[in-house]
Amino acid sequence: MSGIRLTQQQKLLQKLSPQQIQMIKLLELPSLQLEQRIKKELEENPVLEIDPNKGESDKEKESENDPGESADQEIPIDEYINNEPSWKYRTSNFSKDDKREDIPFSIGSTFHEFLTEQLALLSLNENEKMLAEYIIGNIDEDGYLRREVEAMVDDLAFSMNIETSDEEMRRILETVQELDPPGIGARDLQECLLLQLKRKEHKTVIVENAIRLIGEQFEEFTRKHYDKIMARLNIDEEDLRDAIDEIIHLNPKPGSSYSNPLNKANQTIMPDFILDINDGQLSVSLTKDNIPDLRISTTYANMLRAYGENRGKNSRDQKEAVLFVKQKLDTAKWFIDAIKQRHRTLLHTMNAILDYQREFFLDGDEAKLKPMILKDIAEATELDISTISRVSNSKYIQTHFGIYPLKYFFSESMQDESGEEVSTRKIKKILQDVVEAENKRRPVTDDKLAVILKEKGFPIARRTVAKYREQLNIPVARLRKEL
Repeated sequence: MSGIRLTQQQKLLQKLSPQQIQMIKLLELPSLQLEQRIKKELEENPVLEIDPNKGESDKEKESENDPGESADQEIPIDEYINNEPSWKYRTSNFSKDDKREDIPFSIGSTFHEFLTEQLALLSLNENEKMLAEYIIGNIDEDGYLRREVEAMVDDLAFSMNIETSDEEMRRILETVQELDPPGIGARDLQECLLLQLKRKEHKTVIVENAIRLIGEQFEEFTRKHYDKIMARLNIDEEDLRDAIDEIIHLNPKPGSSYSNPLNKANQTIMPDFILDINDGQLSVSLTKDNIPDLRISTTYANMLRAYGENRGKNSRDQKEAVLFVKQKLDTAKWFIDAIKQRHRTLLHTMNAILDYQREFFLDGDEAKLKPMILKDIAEATELDISTISRVSNSKYIQTHFGIYPLKYFFSESMQDESGEEVSTRKIKKILQDVVEAENKRRPVTDDKLAVILKEKGFPIARRTVAKYREQLNIPVARLRKEL
């Protein structure tokens, strides 16, 4: 029986420290989220505060209260001491006699509330109103009722103990479909279009043809089999064109037509970089308007200095308090340095992209974009590919010709007939121009598009053309056909 033996083994492992993990997370954040991250750190760390001297030159700020060159370097406490009293920079400097008024904010009604309000104008009893409200509650934001009537009847019976019939629910549904905007409560696109056409005030021949077209030949209409439609409806090409024109002016998502400006949430894109062009020279800067400059609180810095002067005379509680402040001080110094490192990495990467895509940034011509992958910028900046990926993720740059995500400038490459590498984005642009200029009565097929691109010097297979077309959200030739 062998005994237990102890052995030693030496291994070399790569492990990220908590500070490095936090640095990676900061690097990924766009400007808006970084602002929230800084606010959170300010709330959690009392040693950290906003620098009130924002607006001075970088040189002056660095000479007065620069929080160190690195997170590992010990920084003298005197560098954080300011002659101004700290209370002047606090946000809670209000007197109890100050009059503080809250401005009321009125929010608008939602789409479902708008539908429910219309029920009051209808002659419904309490039971019918309750069923109508239940149906409205199942209507999605596009205005469609995605549930079967039978399923709603069962839910009412099991969950709310309300007995009703399929016929009554269908009758109430027809009442709900009379609400505004027209098309509300439809169960599919065909019914949605029919509801809108039947609500037309003037039933002209064009509207009647459109109703027949959607009601009787909807499948053929979606496939654009116009010859079959004209033969079955016994109408000529002009009548069909007028009916189609009437249909395309309908709203396939009636719920989206309800817009309350007081209840509308807009997604704001804040650029992380701003591009300037002066005499053909490109320069880029970070958008830092909403990102405050940080510094170490003078109050806590003075506390540590006082402790250093009275070393050996402090009580146990004072020593524990100072130890807490020292830990928070180290965290604050690291956080300030991490923000600076983030800014340096972002600018270094963006400048490399500017150099690589200089011709595009001068005039915004998409055809001048060069093939560029993450590895190209990683080699130019001597940074890791994962770092470049984090920098380009969810970041935007403001140029003279629009705001672009950084990922827009990365694309694969292909070789033309001369062997020169070109960006796939350039090929997609040519493909899009060809489709826009085609004869809509006879759209260009993928085979013909492949031939056209080959004539322009880009030998691409038909399946590749189909892939690029799908990426551009361009339908197949049959669905692009118009009269």
